[in-house]
Amino acid sequence: MGLPKFTRPKGHDDELCCNLYVANCGPAVGLTIDSITSAFSKFGTVKGVYPADESGSRVIVSYYDENSAQSALKALDRCPCPDLGGRSLHIRYSVQRPQLQVVATDSVEVCLEASELNIPGIYLIHDFVSAQEEEQLLAAVDERPWHSLAKRRVQHYGYEFCYDIRNVNTQHRLGNLPSFVDCILEKIPVFKKLDEAADVSLDQLTVNEYPTGVGLSPHIDTHSAFEGSIYSLSLSGPCIMEFRGSDDRDKERSNSRRRAIYLPPRSMLLLSGEGRYAWQHYIPHHKVDKVKDTVIRRGSRRVSFTFRKVRKGPCQCDYSQFCDSQS
Repeated sequence: MGLPKFTRPKGHDDELCCNLYVANCGPAVGLTIDSITSAFSKFGTVKGVYPADESGSRVIVSYYDENSAQSALKALDRCPCPDLGGRSLHIRYSVQRPQLQVVATDSVEVCLEASELNIPGIYLIHDFVSAQEEEQLLAAVDERPWHSLAKRRVQHYGYEFCYDIRNVNTQHRLGNLPSFVDCILEKIPVFKKLDEAADVSLDQLTVNEYPTGVGLSPHIDTHSAFEGSIYSLSLSGPCIMEFRGSDDRDKERSNSRRRAIYLPPRSMLLLSGEGRYAWQHYIPHHKVDKVKDTVIRRGSRRVSFTFRKVRKGPCQCDYSQFCDSQS
């Protein structure tokens, strides 16, 4: 079933109505529909929260009565909202317009939480870093030289990942991880509450910059290259990450199981256990993603910080059919 479509009224005089056009608000800026609904519910019963357009950063909050909408506008317009991370919202009244049908381009349902994936060893924490920390991290990497690959740019710290052999040279250490990621590393131990076996001692970092529409080919991080915990922090722009689980009887049947999860900016993903060793992960090459009933346009760039621990010996995991050390 399609969603109601609204628009911001033309002209300077907004007419009082039940619907609010809210800018700087939505999944593309790291705010979930549930959190938006909760914040606006303080002013009255919310009928629904809908995408205002394909940007993912503007929504329509619809109330059952005009008084609730008026109270929310007066309280939140151009003011920091403490229930939404202190983000300043820009709010006007809105009107309903003829419905436009959104056509799904992929049959895989996109999850918002890692628990919905039903893949052991995958965890996601939203708002792992603050908006200020995000700005500082992006500024730090942009001050350093990038290495250009075919479709994206990368930086390596600790050890360089060699894409031609999909491994690292453990004899060639680049140095310690840079100090600008200390704000990330000091929070990593929180994952021990979700996965007691999670490794929090990390010595390799790859920074990837993805332009709009550029994704990542399906792969499992080489078992012999890295230990069992891989952390990926998403910055600047959102994306969908998909997972392909292979049938244990046939290593090549990588499409036998598929899952997908939405990674908003500032979220941290952990791959461990079965999710790290036995499921391929990849980012579809899309400019627009469909998340539940919301169409989200990817930003001009997405930057990921991927932290790992380099393995110094052969892998002895329980997933030998996918392990290069045991094949």
